[in-house]
Amino acid sequence: MANFPTGLDIWFVTGSQHLYGPEALAQVASNSQQLVAGLNGTKQLPLNLVFKPVVKTPDEIRQLFIDANADPRCAGLAMWMHTFSPSKMWIGGLSIAKKPMLHLHTQFNRDLPWSTIDMDFMNLNQAAHGDREHGFIHTRMRLERTVVVGHWQDPAVVGRIATWMRATRGWADLQGAKFARFGDNMRNVAVTEGDKVAAEIQLGYAVNYHPVGDLVAEIDAVGDAEAAKLCAVYDDQYAIAKDLQKGGARRGQLADAAKIELGMRAFLEKGGFKGFTNTFEDLHGLKQLPGLAVQRLMADGYGFGAEGDWKTCALLRAMKAIACDLPGGTSWMEDYTYHLDAQRPLVLGAHMLEVCPSIAKGRPTLEAHPLGIGGKADPMRLVFDAKPGPALNATLIDLGARFRLIVNELEVVDPPQPLPKLPTARAVWRALPDFATAAAAWIYSGGAHHASFSTAVTRTHLEDFASFAGIEMVTIGEGVELGQFRKELRWNEAYWFLARGIGR
Repeated sequence: MANFPTGLDIWFVTGSQHLYGPEALAQVASNSQQLVAGLNGTKQLPLNLVFKPVVKTPDEIRQLFIDANADPRCAGLAMWMHTFSPSKMWIGGLSIAKKPMLHLHTQFNRDLPWSTIDMDFMNLNQAAHGDREHGFIHTRMRLERTVVVGHWQDPAVVGRIATWMRATRGWADLQGAKFARFGDNMRNVAVTEGDKVAAEIQLGYAVNYHPVGDLVAEIDAVGDAEAAKLCAVYDDQYAIAKDLQKGGARRGQLADAAKIELGMRAFLEKGGFKGFTNTFEDLHGLKQLPGLAVQRLMADGYGFGAEGDWKTCALLRAMKAIACDLPGGTSWMEDYTYHLDAQRPLVLGAHMLEVCPSIAKGRPTLEAHPLGIGGKADPMRLVFDAKPGPALNATLIDLGARFRLIVNELEVVDPPQPLPKLPTARAVWRALPDFATAAAAWIYSGGAHHASFSTAVTRTHLEDFASFAGIEMVTIGEGVELGQFRKELRWNEAYWFLARGIGR
């Protein structure tokens, strides 16, 4: 199991100053503690919100950020200016900030006490302009942050904070993550190439090559009894094709697939990897192209990229970490072929073998079928349709000078007709805002033919994630007009070129 990060905290930081006196500061602290307790008490937040003492001086603020940077449990900081906290005090701290930041623009009371309001109340409850002062210094220092506005007891506000927290979890999970490449990327393919050094600098994870022979050694070390035990798990979890059942003609090939899964798990666990890539052009020593093993490893949280696509592999892992406590699933995906009905064009998404069963509508069927690519024995695979509902495809591309995250919002539908002869897992969807616009916008953006598909992650999660990473993101969805979208791409070229040279 590729465990997701646990025990992460978000520090809740309240800003004020000594101007208001000890009595007011004590009330500020009390209100902040009640706010934190109330938000945690909703049980809607995926990470624990931790109250930190009210900061009132430049030294306190700087030390707070030093401590946050050094604490591995701290995934990010949420800030609120209960009173007026002069923003020059924050420069020293913000200049060394390394963790994602959320600016909560709220106030302790929801309603004004119209009949009793006086200047004491006004001096204590100044977030209306205290947060504006705080917002200025972030903007002046060109710091990315997420601003959430509204009363802290409003369910929409709680939900937005929760979304940001899930994005911070995905970001935290990538920091220091390791991904293994079994073989190189598919020969002569451009989009799966990329600068792994730049990715480690920008996104925090490392990608390194590991010989397929080392993986094969782990697979060969798996005994028949272990494989038989895993085959029994398959029998219990899936609808097994007749020739793969006990006593079936291909039961031995299913045992080979079980050994591949157990060997891959052993390799990944020993190396502390959070994902991996492989390629059908480098299968030396493997009896079959890993299909079932990849599907099940993805279902347990590992990132994956076929054909050496390490960027999609890492993005998939981050998206699984973002959504690990949400309904729905997340999978490797490829736009494979189209249904070009003029009235209702659809996309059939699939791959040769590797689609994650976390997106399955029902119980998958475990089958073996010939596969001309790879030149090995017929590989095992889970076959199913994806569950209908809202979804998205996301892809990360390397443009040479920067990374671009491209997101297309989708509506997954049931296949209009059965697919009895298609021996692979698949998803059928309607691309938003419409097929022609979505496909053209994706192509103009340089989007890869591989994607991380999710029925759990939302556009907002990825907007926050891109903000943390400091990378460009473009979204294709309702309301997108192609001419304006192409202008946005041109404007982005200028912005991201200039942003590298703009000083503070």
